[in-house]
Amino acid sequence: MADRFERHRQPWRPDELQKLHTLAKKGMALKAIAKALTRSEESVKERAKQDGLSIAKLH
Repeated sequence: MADRFERHRQPWRPDELQKLHTLAKKGMALKAIAKALTRSEESVKERAKQDGLSIAKLH
């Protein structure tokens, strides 16, 4: 993985959660959401699953 995320295992802040929900509802791809939030795709996918969000499977 080329990108390094310095925020490994950091708790999600309320503003990040709000942004995640907004971007997921707009139909953005996982990779784009992860980049926008500066979090790993795995982290975003896991949090979306916890919150019952579906994320577009686009690449």
